[in-house]
Amino acid sequence: MQPGAADIAFYREYGYWISPVILPADVLDAAERGMERFYAGDHDHKLPDLPSTRGWQPSDGDVLRKNDYASLRVDELAALVRHPAIGATAAALSGAEGIRLWHDQLLRKPVDRPGGSARVGWHTDRQYWQSCTSDNMLTAWVGFHDVDEVNGAVSFLPGSHRWDVSGLDFFSQDSEALDAALVAQGFDPTPVIPRIRRGQVSFHHCRTVHGSSANRGAEPRRSLAIHLQPIDNRHRPGATHPNDTLVRTDPTGTPDYTDPTIQPVLWPST
Repeated sequence: MQPGAADIAFYREYGYWISPVILPADVLDAAERGMERFYAGDHDHKLPDLPSTRGWQPSDGDVLRKNDYASLRVDELAALVRHPAIGATAAALSGAEGIRLWHDQLLRKPVDRPGGSARVGWHTDRQYWQSCTSDNMLTAWVGFHDVDEVNGAVSFLPGSHRWDVSGLDFFSQDSEALDAALVAQGFDPTPVIPRIRRGQVSFHHCRTVHGSSANRGAEPRRSLAIHLQPIDNRHRPGATHPNDTLVRTDPTGTPDYTDPTIQPVLWPST
């Protein structure tokens, strides 16, 4: 079930690729239970109490929930992140000799309601990862159920990983303004919105412009974004990331992006 030559060529041409069904139902069932345990505060492991590790809190209400580092706290989510199909596919698509976890994001998008839309604005992951030396990082997006344009699937601008684009924002709810910013820079904001079945995984390059529309379905959209780094990625001086507060440092005080506790190797499997 690994990507073949045509799949790899598609990813490198368009900046994204949707796998066939590669994740077993029992792994996803367990991850859904882990998601509920996470929100209930039933964690297997603790992390330092920092702004970067808090994320969504119950006091924030029924909004888009985004919680980083969930797999470092709940074992069922860690099992999903470590499933060998994810790391092996990421290595094949990117050409990396090995893949480490960068960090994950547990995401729950509520059903759209008047005055309560929860879009994810056009953005690239790379714009938030300036502390990395690698320009070949990628993300595996795992839906816990079938996802399409009705319930807020991930949308991509094909070929945008080759663009030099600015003015984008994950948190923006003004899709018209983001589209206008792209047009003003000479880019086409017409998206591809793939339908993703449960067990399929969406992979995209760190420079691919992507986002998602409001959830007009009947249930919250539930997913885990697994951000991945090639094993040769290192910290770039002069830039920072919230990961820097969690990983160990080398003798010079530089954040170590090979910290096996925070950023374990996912492929080759150990």
